[in-house]
Amino acid sequence: MHRKNTGLRIIGGDLKGKKLYSIPGTTIRPTADRLRESIFNILSFRVQDAVVLDLFAGTGALGIEALSRGAESVVFVDNNRGVISVIDRNVRSCALGNRAKIIKWNIKKNLNCLKSIRPALNLVFLDPPYNQSMVKPALSNLEQSRSLGKEACIVIEHSPLEKIPKDLLNFEVTDQRRYGKTLVSFLNYVI
Repeated sequence: MHRKNTGLRIIGGDLKGKKLYSIPGTTIRPTADRLRESIFNILSFRVQDAVVLDLFAGTGALGIEALSRGAESVVFVDNNRGVISVIDRNVRSCALGNRAKIIKWNIKKNLNCLKSIRPALNLVFLDPPYNQSMVKPALSNLEQSRSLGKEACIVIEHSPLEKIPKDLLNFEVTDQRRYGKTLVSFLNYVI
């Protein structure tokens, strides 16, 4: 069962104001509009023509926001069948099917599903469940997939209790901002 979430909408670009579908309950934790707006204000110039990955995509709001603001394409990845259905419904309701690819995949296991993605990804949104130690495996699997372009930007929404691992040498933290109980970390892929 999907429901139109009157509080979840696109906040900028061509689709500004478009309402999105969500899943009732606590299965997902959509990024709040104000937080999404802050993230996209920080990213500003990096979104136009970007090849985007939305990992732990939930409703797909981050990826759809990027498409609304001029991203070339988005790959949405999540492991939950119900969530995949919501992403598909949101992509279709926004008429973005030709610029979106939706993949059901266990991100913690690997990201081999990305090996054929071309051109290389240059903007990644990573929004894993909080405090489940998923940031490090997701970053490791992302690097091993060899799908990232040089200087790709990775935006991680996480609990301040879950630190960005320092032993992943090809990722450099360039900025961190705290929004209530959420920490947003911006990383560059340096190779």
